[in-house]
Amino acid sequence: MTYFDLPFQPDELTQEAIFAAHEGGKLAVASARPLRSRHDLSLAYTPGVAQVCKAIEADESLYPRYTGAGRTVAVISDGTAVLGLGDIGPKAAMPVMEGKCQLFSSFVDVNAIPIVVNETDTDKLIEAIAAIALSFGAINLEDISAPRCFEVERRLDKMLDIPVFHDDQHGTAIVLTAGIKNACKLAGRTLEDLQVVISGAGAAGIACCKMLLDAGVKDIILLDSKGVIHPDREGGLHPVKQEIAEITNPRRVTEREAAFDGASVFIGLSRGKVGEDLLKRMAEKPFLFSLANPDPEIEPELAAKYASVVATGRSDLPNQINNVLAFPGIFQGALNAQATSITPAMKLAASEAIASIVGDDLAVDYIIPSALDSRVAPAVAAAVEKAALA
Repeated sequence: MTYFDLPFQPDELTQEAIFAAHEGGKLAVASARPLRSRHDLSLAYTPGVAQVCKAIEADESLYPRYTGAGRTVAVISDGTAVLGLGDIGPKAAMPVMEGKCQLFSSFVDVNAIPIVVNETDTDKLIEAIAAIALSFGAINLEDISAPRCFEVERRLDKMLDIPVFHDDQHGTAIVLTAGIKNACKLAGRTLEDLQVVISGAGAAGIACCKMLLDAGVKDIILLDSKGVIHPDREGGLHPVKQEIAEITNPRRVTEREAAFDGASVFIGLSRGKVGEDLLKRMAEKPFLFSLANPDPEIEPELAAKYASVVATGRSDLPNQINNVLAFPGIFQGALNAQATSITPAMKLAASEAIASIVGDDLAVDYIIPSALDSRVAPAVAAAVEKAALA
């Protein structure tokens, strides 16, 4: 296995060290080419730059080749759903956006610019993002609250001719699906035979549900804070949940506890807790993917007692489902292919590439590569580019 990781001790994560790492921001803008002479300056700026401007004016297809836009991703948030912090506003969200941009530059050859927008009205947020989209080759939406995030992504994807990707949805779904595929391989099961319960119907929950269906899972029950999502639920459903209700829950279960009866997979994407009483209702040796962070829905010791495979969202436990395995390579591949959208086929290709890295080392505590495995991003990029071109 190949990593660019260094030994780390938890006691190094002091408050002083954390704030020192953020002081002055975590990013810098540097020239891609040196300016050492008048000749260099004349090429980069006036008078030479005028020729490039005129060429792009005459043929806009030259734009991504002769500017940095084609290699630059905008990481955009309104600060309404940040990590586990919630609606903390755009200024407080900026450290996360800067960190996301650091990940891009560390894993792939892609520039990323953090942008926070002081606007929560859906229409105005979409207008603001669309107005600046020309400066970028792709848009990474980040930490926008559900259900607004679904409409923001859908409308921008339709409006713009560059990829728009909400990582909180699809990054989680792609890595999760890779983990489920390898868990099946390890346990001798198939995706088609799984009976899945997903707790949490926010951005990640909806996306994971849809991607697992695309991958071949037939039986999924989705839970939210009010219980099982089904078409006839009293009080009605938001349109996004109504849509998902029509394609899930084939056995028409209506009670939360009954959703666990015979289930072979639990996926937790909420802050709710699952106790031993519900685990006893599940099939023998299920897959338990408790992804809430830092406190999983199922306590690790309890999960180990019942499960054949356990995965979490925590970096200090095996089988971490971490979005960084997906998004750098996805954007690299999409930009390489000059894709205008990131399709379900590209997402499935990314998931398969992540799963394949594990190879013959597949084990109960290794169904997914490390977040710092340097083989992952190039493999994902190649797979996404191939799928896009196809």
